[in-house]
Amino acid sequence: MPTALPILILKTGSTHAPIRARLGDFEDWIAAGLREGGAQVQVHDAVAGGGLPAHHQIAGVVITGSHAMVSERAPWSEALVPWLRAAVQQQTPVLGICYGHQLLAHALGGEVEHHPEGVEIGTVTVELQRHAASDPLLGGLPETFPAQAVHWQSVRRLPPGAVRLAGSAHESNHAFRIGDRAWGVQFHPEFSDAALRAYLDGLGDLLADEGLDAAGIAARLQPTPDAASVLPRFARLALSENRSPALPAPRA
Repeated sequence: MPTALPILILKTGSTHAPIRARLGDFEDWIAAGLREGGAQVQVHDAVAGGGLPAHHQIAGVVITGSHAMVSERAPWSEALVPWLRAAVQQQTPVLGICYGHQLLAHALGGEVEHHPEGVEIGTVTVELQRHAASDPLLGGLPETFPAQAVHWQSVRRLPPGAVRLAGSAHESNHAFRIGDRAWGVQFHPEFSDAALRAYLDGLGDLLADEGLDAAGIAARLQPTPDAASVLPRFARLALSENRSPALPAPRA
């Protein structure tokens, strides 16, 4: 039987140390969702640098969130741009989450900036757009579903040729597809309500400066199973298309 290639988790940052100690890190949460879809995973720390695998060596790639800002154009972040462009050109399945969503858009000619209305944080209602009904990744999800979100920056202009797939009352570009096999989602399919509550516990003063009540937002958090299903969906999609050659049978 052919051997399944791993899905690469491109790690672009870490959560806060107290959250990491209690709940794990971004790549742990993403890996759990991908494994639910049957994937093996491989992690590459983009901030630390080092060589990235060739695209034919992986079934797909998921780009994590980060506390960095795409608009800062950090050298380690900009170094990923040509590799991501090549991934899309070669139709390697790609899923960017939050920072990864924004980085993918930036790499392909979109525009990323701070949202003029400030932060979007909490369990938000994502509304699918008409093209999502036939989308290979998001097709079959409810027309509206709850998702965890926390972001100050957003994709203010989609890349040329991108298809907008979802938005919210705050954020018009919550999901897009470009080409046949590359997606960005601003919401966090990997976040549990417990993870977002841990963030809110430490953001009270910062959110108060924006006129928001962290405790009130935390009280309205809820589970987000439809959003969470995006990760196993992506794993199944990537694995259905990418298999390494079968190994020769051992000789007696």
